[in-house]
Amino acid sequence: MELEQIWSTFLNELKEDELVEGCFRKNITGIPFLYVHVSEEKVPEWDSKGSAIIAACSKKAMFRKKVTVETHFVRQAQNQYVYRHRFFVPQEKMFCCGNLCEDCIRLRKKS
Repeated sequence: MELEQIWSTFLNELKEDELVEGCFRKNITGIPFLYVHVSEEKVPEWDSKGSAIIAACSKKAMFRKKVTVETHFVRQAQNQYVYRHRFFVPQEKMFCCGNLCEDCIRLRKKS
C-alpha cells in the first residue's frame, strides 16, 4: 500500500533530524499516533520548531503523491511528544457503510 511507503519515508526523514532521538507510529483504535523522543537539552528548541519539522518531513514524504496530512498535538511527557498524525488518500473509504458498495473495504484484498 502506498500509505505504508509514505509513512516509512516520513519516519526516516524525521529520524534524520538533529533534534529527534527516535520516533515511531502506533495505531490505537485505527488512529495513527506519532511518538517523538527528543533529547532533554533540546526540548525548548523542539517546542518552538517541532510542528514545522513534522510539516517539512511530511511534505518530503508526500512529494508527487495525491495525499494530504493532518497533525494535532496530543500531549507531552518530559522529552516525549505525542501527535495525532494522519495521511489522507482522497476518495478512499475509511470504513464500511453497510450498503454493499463495489469498493467496500471489507472486499479489498490485503497485501
